This record gives sequence, C-alpha cells and structure tokens, in this order.
Amino acid sequence: MTDKFLQFPVIDPIIFSIGPVSLRWYGTMYLIGFLAAMFMANKAADRSHGLWTRDQVSDLLFYGFLGVILGGRVGYVLFYQFEYFLSDPLYLLEIWQGGMSFHGGLLGVILAIYIFARKTNKSFLAVGDFVAPLVPIGLGMGRLGNFINAELWGRQTDVPWAMVFPTDPLQVPRHPSQLYEFALEGVVLFAILYIISRKTRSLGLASGAFLIGYGVFRSIVEFFREPDAHLGLYFSFISKGQILSIPMILVGMLIIYLGYVSQQKSAIAQGRSAQDKKSHTAGGKSASKSGKKTVKGNN
Repeated sequence: MTDKFLQFPVIDPIIFSIGPVSLRWYGTMYLIGFLAAMFMANKAADRSHGLWTRDQVSDLLFYGFLGVILGGRVGYVLFYQFEYFLSDPLYLLEIWQGGMSFHGGLLGVILAIYIFARKTNKSFLAVGDFVAPLVPIGLGMGRLGNFINAELWGRQTDVPWAMVFPTDPLQVPRHPSQLYEFALEGVVLFAILYIISRKTRSLGLASGAFLIGYGVFRSIVEFFREPDAHLGLYFSFISKGQILSIPMILVGMLIIYLGYVSQQKSAIAQGRSAQDKKSHTAGGKSASKSGKKTVKGNN
C-alpha cells in the first residue's frame, strides 16, 4: 500500500566518526544556523553607526545560546514531561536522553535579552528587534535536522507528497511536517523579519512580528504534525504546541502596541524639548536686544 508514496531518503544521521566521537547532521544543522546568525548580526552591527559593536554581538549570542539550552530543557521537562519530572526530579538534568522545547528556549532567550539589555543600558525592545531576524535561521536548520533524523513527522495522509518514515512503527504515509515548518518558521518568517528590520525603525515591530509569525505558523503546522503520543490532543482538536503558541501571538501584539506608544511618547517629549529650546533661545535674544537699547539710552 505504501509503494505509491514517497519513501524517506536513506540518510545516515552521522556524517562521520572518529573513534567514539561522531559528527551528526542534527548538531551540524544547528551549528550552521548559529554561524549564519553570527554573520548576519555582525553585519547588522557594522551598519548600526556605533549603536552595536561586534563584541556586544558575541556577548549577546553567548547569552542567547545559554538561554536556548537551559530554557529549552527546562521548558521541555515542565511543558511535556511534568508528571515524569514529579516522580524523578533528576530527570531535568538527564540531558543526554534528549528533549528540548522551543517555547522553553524562547523564554530562556527572552531572559537572556533582558539581562543583556540591563548590562549594556540598551532598550529591551531594541535588543529584541536586533535578535528577532536571526532566530528563524536556527529554527529552519533545526527543522532540517529533525527531517534528517526522521523524527517529529506528521499525521497520516494520502496527499501525493506523503512520505513513509523508517522510524514510524506503523509504516504509514505521513505529512513531512518538518519540511512545512522549515518553509514557514524558517524561510517565510526570516523573509518577513528581514524586510521589517531593513525597511522600518518602529520599536518592537520586529520582536512582535516574530512572536506573532511563529505562533501563527506553528499553529498551522500543528494541524499536520503528529501530536506527542503521551499527550495527544486537548478537546480532540488542539495540541500542546498550539496552546503554547496562543500566548506568543497575544504577547507579540502587546509588544507592537507598547513599542508604538513608547515611540509616540518619545517623539512628543523630543518635540517639547525642541520647542522649549527654541523658546529659550528666542527669549535670550530678545533680552539681549533689550539690554543693548537700554545702554544706548543711558549714553
């Protein structure tokens, strides 16, 4: 029955091994994403006219890397394996067993951005806008890694591009949902944020657009992705990934609104400051002319 559908390409998840050390495609994809993000961030710093330096970029990426790893692990355990964690709290530290959550990693990155912003006296939203266009690169590479590992496949389907994954115990044709996520969360979201970051300076717009874009795209793909076996669907139609994405969309809208309000207040304050300076200058000139006239009269 599955002969008429696409068969998963034979891809060895290990690129090469030297003794006990192996280089895997999954880790390599994330490394490529990290290096690409560093390249883009350094280029953006060079164009910032002194607002950013390459040293700051290095520090920010380091904080972000820690945020992704720690937040991703804690988020996975609390969001997806909470009952298991209650029975065995040390499971949180057993990172060799795998398990990372994007939403947990996102919270870790947000905390890293906050710490970095406080340390460098930068605006939290401005740092978020700087980081946002870099994230889809890592997301896209990570989804390619999931595909190569034949993991996180989609729901059963009979569409012409349905694929049979070797890791699927049922061996039924499924949506290659990893590639859907690569296209939407990686390519499309990157294009949107790249255009926003290059064409506008609206505070919080890139950060908010990322949260909204990812939340919407992830929610769409979840309809095609096989839910976690131990979680299933809530109310028979919504997944944990969709539940966690709803707050992202709402927070993204709030960030865009707060950024707009902040810029409006800043513009008003700058306008008043300029008006006060102009009035002070005009007053000073008037007083100077009046003083000169008085001196001439005394003479």
